[in-house]
Amino acid sequence: MKKKNEVSDNFLDLIKIAEKLRDKEEGCLWCNSQTSESIAKYSLEEAEEVFEAIKEGDNSDICEELGDLLFQVIFHSQIKSEEGKFSINDVIKSINRKMIRRNPHVFDNQSNKKYTLREIEENWMKIKKEEKINQ
Repeated sequence: MKKKNEVSDNFLDLIKIAEKLRDKEEGCLWCNSQTSESIAKYSLEEAEEVFEAIKEGDNSDICEELGDLLFQVIFHSQIKSEEGKFSINDVIKSINRKMIRRNPHVFDNQSNKKYTLREIEENWMKIKKEEKINQ
């Protein structure tokens, strides 16, 4: 893994790129005309391209397509931030909490029990179901 600061710096650069593209004065006309609804199809398209690259096994393509998919997350978050709904930081905090909550065998395994793949999958689905009920 790259140095922590390099990852943070690159991630912040990507956020700044999305902000610049959406800048009302100096940004991109096309980017500024977009809404989450208008670009939703591109999120699906990018996810499908990630899937295809993985199927093909070309790591260079996988890397590029994952970048395109990541930009969709950043771009949607930028739009929602401008609308005052949520920010990329909210997205990151949300997924951090979810991953910790759905992986208690890693983050809350005080007995150091070794879980089987089946137990992990069953627990994941149980937690996911409980989350839907409690929403």
